[in-house]
Amino acid sequence: MNTSPPAWAEQLYDEFRSLGIRQVAYVPDAGHSHLIQRCNADPGMQSVSLTTEEEGVAMMAGAWLGGDRGALLMQSSGVGNCINMLSLQHECRIPLFMLVTMRGEWGEFNSWQVAMGRSTQAVLEAAGVIVYRADTPDAVADTARAGASMAFQTGRPVAVLIAQQVIGSKSFRK
Repeated sequence: MNTSPPAWAEQLYDEFRSLGIRQVAYVPDAGHSHLIQRCNADPGMQSVSLTTEEEGVAMMAGAWLGGDRGALLMQSSGVGNCINMLSLQHECRIPLFMLVTMRGEWGEFNSWQVAMGRSTQAVLEAAGVIVYRADTPDAVADTARAGASMAFQTGRPVAVLIAQQVIGSKSFRK
């Protein structure tokens, strides 16, 4: 069993450092676990575990208004919780950089994840969010860099979806 961190997650952490991301908000998620661990261990980053994803939308606005760049990490099943809060970024033209690990796709075992997994991109786009997608491990860091640049340079909400095939499917057996 391979216990080393996935290369894409380590590259993503390096991108966070080079982009000057100093605040990270997240709802605990296995797909982001290595990145969360790295951010928590970094004394130059403030990372906060949230109770719901929409708290992160507000936290990222506060980070920006306070002079910091931030990233919101969540799973696709949490995207629906954020939709109403996205009006803050639109009306105030505050950047929002989100990284969303996908569920309900490749090899999913949990039927409850499928509905939101299949609609995440369309829901975000309907809410005015610019969506990029990383479908391979090699594409994650570059896609995140492009998404962060778009968000921070244009003052818009941007989500980078990380395909379930990249993070791996879970398997719970009885």
